Amino acid sequence: MKKIRYAIEAFFLYLLMAIFSIMPVGLASGTGGLIGKVIGPRLAASRKALRNLKNALPAKSEEEYQQIIQDMWENLGRIMAEYPHLETIARKRTVVEIPHEVEEIIQTTKHSILFIGGHIGNWEVNGAAALEQNYIHTTYLYRPPNNPPVDRLLDHYRSLKGKLSGIPKAKSGTRSIVRLLKEGKHLGILIDQKYNEGIAVPFFHRPAMTSPVFVSFAQSYGAHLIPCRSERLNHGPNFKLTLYPPIPALNEDGEKRPIEDVVNDTHRLLEGWITERPDQWLWLHRRWDSASLKQEKVDENDSTAL
Repeated sequence: MKKIRYAIEAFFLYLLMAIFSIMPVGLASGTGGLIGKVIGPRLAASRKALRNLKNALPAKSEEEYQQIIQDMWENLGRIMAEYPHLETIARKRTVVEIPHEVEEIIQTTKHSILFIGGHIGNWEVNGAAALEQNYIHTTYLYRPPNNPPVDRLLDHYRSLKGKLSGIPKAKSGTRSIVRLLKEGKHLGILIDQKYNEGIAVPFFHRPAMTSPVFVSFAQSYGAHLIPCRSERLNHGPNFKLTLYPPIPALNEDGEKRPIEDVVNDTHRLLEGWITERPDQWLWLHRRWDSASLKQEKVDENDSTAL
């Protein structure tokens, strides 16, 4: 039964991608956005997104929450429709901003760079734009879909038809990452997903289980932690990719900083990006532990009763 379901899913996705691929990039992105904002808010997943949004940004009105949810779905629809056009978007529709400090690191370092970011804007553009415009070859770490044909299709586009290479998130992938870092090559990692075996670090003032592996890699192999932000411009297939000065994994004496402190620094940066453009973050993630959120609600009700 699973194989049949996977085959049906893959058939419709391949068909959809074939249609998007023959459209001009602007039309494809706009069509995907329209589909997303019409269908997405009606899905059950929107309730989870709304709950996350209210917990993270409690000062907004109900109308603002609903607009953010709709715009989030539009962004997701555009992302799907933009897969066949990633190379064009990366080369012609993305402005890349690299501070002098970061440019110097990229040009002179003998160590790896870990480009860290989140599910913001169109995160698939990041590595592609860095390669197409600045010749920065970055291997990306990604979580493959459960459906193998779907995984192959999306990775075909994500890799720019083989120009880039990816490492799936799995125990077997750790060996590939270690080998890559020992060779001084660069890796892109999205760090804003829940990881139950990680450490609890505040994210929007609530404990969020986060994988600390990117910090451990940086400290073990002398890699630079350079934040990377993708921002969609004017609700279209145009982007700004901004690299930021590195987050130190070591202190001034060359000793390892506490891992929680480094992760906390990255969370504060992500919070700023998300607060500035909440419609461009993937609020659908189960980022916070549901039990802790329920307990907070109970505590709030108890305090109100008193």
